Amino acid sequence: MIDKFALLLGHGLMALAFLRLLLRDGLDADPLISAIEAETETNRAARSAAGRSAARRARAAGDEAEAEAGMGAREAPRAG
Repeated sequence: MIDKFALLLGHGLMALAFLRLLLRDGLDADPLISAIEAETETNRAARSAAGRSAARRARAAGDEAEAEAGMGAREAPRAG
């Protein structure tokens, strides 16, 4: 009788733990998948001529902002 109780208790607790793991909210949320989806959308937009132009303008605006701040990406590294 005690053997059946021990088996039932052990398996019951494992089943409870398994169900709690299955019902977690974060189980289906993968941050990597959302990053890949965002990158795919960006790539789709970049395929069109308008998308390429918009990306080029955004990069140019970013380069100008860096140059004004004195952190130009195209500056030669300083020796020292």
